[in-house]
Amino acid sequence: MHEELLRRAIRLAVENVQSGRGGPFGAVIVRDGEVVAEGANRVTSDKDPTAHAEIQAIRAACLKLGRFDLRGCVIYSSCEPCPMCLGAIYWARLDALYFAATHNDASAAGFDDSFIYTQVPLKAELRSLPTKRLIEAEGKQPFAIWVANESKIPY
Repeated sequence: MHEELLRRAIRLAVENVQSGRGGPFGAVIVRDGEVVAEGANRVTSDKDPTAHAEIQAIRAACLKLGRFDLRGCVIYSSCEPCPMCLGAIYWARLDALYFAATHNDASAAGFDDSFIYTQVPLKAELRSLPTKRLIEAEGKQPFAIWVANESKIPY
């Protein structure tokens, strides 16, 4: 079953490249053995750097299920997710991740995210992107309001 669902994600990636819609990545989200949503990379066609296959599939699954929490679902990705997609998978609370190609395979094809992996653990001021914290006290205000809000929907 896992292999067939991974093959489906790979087919999405292949079809995506052949159609010219985007990069060689596909993802499938499944709940109780049924496909909930699929996604393919649309970075170039949508002109959106966040339009990765996993993100597309997560967005579609959340819309279809009417919730932001995908507990009870599993994601199958044609390739090991990049740092952004991996973060989204954790935020979506998916139960498991299965992938086929590795980030090294992606890197060999020109999709190298190793630089991002090296930047994430650095202190903000040491990252290559100039980063400076400002108006610290004001920045905490939205969180104080959130904490005090009794009608919030926690996630």
